[in-house]
Amino acid sequence: MKRLTMVLGSAVAAMMVVFATNASAQTSWTLDKSHSGMKFSVKHLVISDVEGSFKSFNGAVSAKDDTFADAKIEFSADVASVNTEDEKRDGHLKSDDFFNAEKFPQMKFVSKTFKAAGKGKYKLTGDLTIRDVTKTVTFDVDFGGIVKDPWGNTKAGFKATTSINRFDYNLKWNTMLEAGGAVVGKEVKITVAIELAKAKA
Repeated sequence: MKRLTMVLGSAVAAMMVVFATNASAQTSWTLDKSHSGMKFSVKHLVISDVEGSFKSFNGAVSAKDDTFADAKIEFSADVASVNTEDEKRDGHLKSDDFFNAEKFPQMKFVSKTFKAAGKGKYKLTGDLTIRDVTKTVTFDVDFGGIVKDPWGNTKAGFKATTSINRFDYNLKWNTMLEAGGAVVGKEVKITVAIELAKAKA
């Protein structure tokens, strides 16, 4: 009887380990860089928008299932790769007036929560670090869905948008116009469009 109890106890313990492992199992999704991008836009002279992007970026997502509920999300960009199609302006952005790419080479986002907000909609909240400043921001996320590509890979698409005040991150350069308003606006709109590839079992 004692041996039977021990065997049953071991079996129950093993089942609990398997259940706990399955419950916490995460599926990894890697970034398809050729079909992804990190962009920003900011007002210039009050009347128009200037857009830019980062050529070098990375990201990773892990989730319990294909609903992506409570997914863990990280992405980063090398600020020296900033590109606004103007070499002189890009050099200014890399300087201490803005990013100081030499001292702070990377901007990074680490998620805290990823919650459903309607059909195909999510709210992504986490810490955004630019220079030596970290602040919590929330992205509005559109989920494009999941498909199989022609080569049998499972792909998922998302588009995340948010706005930040650049002065909050010590992107401090500012020159005022005679008629009022800044040469460069304080609000920066950020758009991260990503395509993910599901890790194969």
